Amino acid sequence: MPKITTTTQFLLAGIAGLALSAGIASAEDCTPKHQFSTIEAGTLTVAVTTFVPHSFVDDSGNMKGIDGDIAAEFAKRECLKVKAIAVDPAAAIQYVLSGQADITTGDWYRTAERAKVMSLSAPLYTDQMGIYSKEGFKNVSDLEGKQVGTVQGYLWVADLKAMLGGSLKLYPNSVNMQQDLSSGRIDVAVDGYSTGVVAAQKGALGDVKVNVAAPDDRVKATKEAAQAAFPYALSAKEFGVALDAAITDMHADGTIVTILKSYGLDGTAAETGAPRLVE
Repeated sequence: MPKITTTTQFLLAGIAGLALSAGIASAEDCTPKHQFSTIEAGTLTVAVTTFVPHSFVDDSGNMKGIDGDIAAEFAKRECLKVKAIAVDPAAAIQYVLSGQADITTGDWYRTAERAKVMSLSAPLYTDQMGIYSKEGFKNVSDLEGKQVGTVQGYLWVADLKAMLGGSLKLYPNSVNMQQDLSSGRIDVAVDGYSTGVVAAQKGALGDVKVNVAAPDDRVKATKEAAQAAFPYALSAKEFGVALDAAITDMHADGTIVTILKSYGLDGTAAETGAPRLVE
């Protein structure tokens, strides 16, 4: 290594000083669009559940997923750092209610019951109903006369039950349903579109195709899918104003469509319609 002279040391010090001042200037150049407080000043604290592709923490401890990327973009636009806390889905809402997190990620539905105890942001996207079949079915009418499986708890279950009767089989989770579909014990499956996209990306569905169900009056969820949101504290009024404004802007400038497509979705879930609550 060559010897560093005093002159060289002064030059290096000057360069370092310039770099430091440039960094400070860059930080000062970030001007928040709104004035509001967070649990930790200058930081957006997020309770991150594991629900791919919507929400997860990667191996480096970074918040990822559709919700995660939208939350990170909000933080960027409001000059906030992000603090991601990996939590179990059963504990995530409590993290917000107890003041340990500003928001939580994980495809949280805008429901009337949830809105009684916490605020819900403007809609991020809809949780679209997907039809899984080797034939590439897209229409609800394609389900008639076939053995159909779906997962308990979704908005479309009651309507499909009324339509299909004994031809509909309910499953406790997606994995069991996908196994029966692959083995031929059911002809068609109905599940979340995003769940199917992830399964297909992993090669878990073989030659099964996943499509967003076309609108059908008999199944309300095909026309008014549940809207996902960021839950936050009822008392965080100014925070909510900023969050909703950012989400509105991200819909308008195409950011949310871009994020959806980056996870393999077709982007149509960004067409949320007016805010509504699941009763």
